[in-house]
Amino acid sequence: MNLNELSEKTARKLRWHMVSRFRDTKLYPWLYRSYWHEKFHREKNASGSAIQYFAARPNPGAGIGHQLANWIAGYWFAQQFGLKYAHIPFSSRSWDEFLGFGDGEKTVSELKKEGYHVVRVPMFDENDQAEVQRIREIIASYAGKRVVFLAEQDQFYKAQYGVMKEIQEKFYHAQARKKDKLIYKEGEFNLALHVRRGDIVSDRDRNPNLAIRYQGNEYFVNALKTALQYLNEKEKIHIYLFSQGTEADFPEFKEFQNLTFCLDMGAQESFLHMVYADALITSKSSFSYKPALLNRGLRFCPANFWHGYPDSDDWILLDEAGKMQTLFGKYSAKVLGRR
Repeated sequence: MNLNELSEKTARKLRWHMVSRFRDTKLYPWLYRSYWHEKFHREKNASGSAIQYFAARPNPGAGIGHQLANWIAGYWFAQQFGLKYAHIPFSSRSWDEFLGFGDGEKTVSELKKEGYHVVRVPMFDENDQAEVQRIREIIASYAGKRVVFLAEQDQFYKAQYGVMKEIQEKFYHAQARKKDKLIYKEGEFNLALHVRRGDIVSDRDRNPNLAIRYQGNEYFVNALKTALQYLNEKEKIHIYLFSQGTEADFPEFKEFQNLTFCLDMGAQESFLHMVYADALITSKSSFSYKPALLNRGLRFCPANFWHGYPDSDDWILLDEAGKMQTLFGKYSAKVLGRR
């Protein structure tokens, strides 16, 4: 780690402590220059006609699922505030190319070279109209100025499917799709199952935040049985289990035929297979929730999750035991016959 990286990491930690300490206090918004600017410029007439932008930084200290949540939040709130979106690359540039999420977007670095200033805005609760209005007033106070508004780190946006159409468009038209290679077999119905393990196993006893994300093998066995029952009209179903560890960690799955363990597959390759699966069973993990947003088949998902799901018959919600919350619906031939 070089000196610049160390300095940036230290600054991020200090900012995180500041937000954590003051977020729920009346003092919090006053810690931002943008809030002071709004107080002293609300009556002034706007001058200038520059296009303005909104951005959110993918948290460089987090996994790609978390970073994608940050990116999507920025994209969504840019739309809500009537601004253009400015792209900030992921911590690994290979994900930018792989996802295509930066295609057609100017980056914050490019805009700064054009004379734009980055203005950070306070964190806000998307369901608190007073806090949202505060951000709108801050933005209005900079009307006409060459500004990129930057969301506070990890600004939350629950219903991430709100930009599902747009991110699918970017993903499926990315140049990286020409390089895609799948292990799926032609003529089979491919069912992908993501079992979150890794850090959640090693640290859940010490970290309550990880403990609530843990789901035992029995959940995924039930979820798989639920999915297979739902798909009982389909023949030649092949199951692909994506996780970490060894096959010895998953003895409960020996009862299933046509199951392939994908335990040594890289992150992007696993992500890609979850996107292209005819049906996907997700875990309480952003790493499988994001492929579900890009997937065009059936998704079987834990109902109790920190992001939302569309009200659609190709999103099937499961209870804490891995079973259907409601009676089986009638899935569409279009969904099952897309491949």
